[in-house]
Amino acid sequence: MTTSEWGRVAEDGTVYVRTADGERPVGQYPEGSPEEALAFYAKRYDELAGSVHLLEQRVNAAVVSPDEATESVRSLRAQVVDASAVGDLTSLVGRLDSLLPVISQQRQARRAERAEKAAAAKESKERLVAEAEKLAESNDWRNGANRLRQLLDDWKALPRIDRSADDQLWHRFSTARTSYTRRRKAHFAEQNEKREGARVVKQRLVKEAEALVNSREWGPTTGAYRDLMRQWKAAGPAPRDVEDELWKRFRGAQDTFFGARDEAMAAQDSEFAANAEAKEKLLAEAEALVPVTDVDAAKRAVRDISERWDAIGKVPRDQIRPLEDRMRAVEQAIRGIEEEKWRRTDPEKSARADDMVAKLQEAIGKVESDLEKARTSGDEKRVTELEENLASRRAFLEMAEQASADYS
Repeated sequence: MTTSEWGRVAEDGTVYVRTADGERPVGQYPEGSPEEALAFYAKRYDELAGSVHLLEQRVNAAVVSPDEATESVRSLRAQVVDASAVGDLTSLVGRLDSLLPVISQQRQARRAERAEKAAAAKESKERLVAEAEKLAESNDWRNGANRLRQLLDDWKALPRIDRSADDQLWHRFSTARTSYTRRRKAHFAEQNEKREGARVVKQRLVKEAEALVNSREWGPTTGAYRDLMRQWKAAGPAPRDVEDELWKRFRGAQDTFFGARDEAMAAQDSEFAANAEAKEKLLAEAEALVPVTDVDAAKRAVRDISERWDAIGKVPRDQIRPLEDRMRAVEQAIRGIEEEKWRRTDPEKSARADDMVAKLQEAIGKVESDLEKARTSGDEKRVTELEENLASRRAFLEMAEQASADYS
């Protein structure tokens, strides 16, 4: 009989392995020596030990799921327990059993990780739903649709959560998208309707503008074009495919008319240049009257200048206002002197001023009489009061006499 640490070979060629529960036969090896038999079954043990070592590495590295790892331990443990091999099988079973707590911890960690990811996913989906519902109530037609598409992509990238919560959040998200899409379509349908209405209005305005292009009634036609422009702006935008074309025609008609008007005005300005020179000379005469010394003479002179001014006729447009302002300044200066003269000679105001002087003189006379009596009686307090009263009334009298003199 040949023996080793973990097994033996009986004389009949039966190979036994020693375990914690005793020894058990693992097979026969009748064709070779006992040493070869033990080596054969020891090799099988080494193969099992290699499988255990590999499984230990995979479990400790957490490269397999807890469920897969548990099944692998169970399957390999069954192989080891009943293995036809010679070696420390009990040790291999113990190593496999020691993996179960590790797998349990990994299962708990993965469960916690899944719960954490589910909570984060739920929070993210609730945030997406809130933003979608806010967009559904907005009028951001330009960016809203793109943002909702991005929100949908973000939703798809998130993991599912528990079915009930996921379905409820998806229902809200989908409802928000549908609501926004319907409102957006209604908005653009309304816009298209308005643009079609604007097209009809602007087509009419273009025809009216083109019909006026050859008019030479500069004033009325200029006003007509201003009115057409107001209507154009009030009409709003037409469809894009015709807006630019209609505007080009409308603006072209305006430019043609106003170009002709400007040429005509420029020709008139050239003709009126001599009139401006003549009015400059009349202004020199008029401005020489200021400052006014004789109002009546100045009025007669300005009247004569005005008659000659009107007879000269029109001046260039850019000179109308400056020339008129200078002439108006002379007229206002004469009018101001005339009004001041009237104010100073106003009979009613002069009478009021004279009456005020008389009343003050009478009052002063009475105060002087009372003052003399107070001095005689030695009433110093009364003397002081009357002296102050007298000084005040004399000051008023001086002003009243000055005003009366102004009206004299």
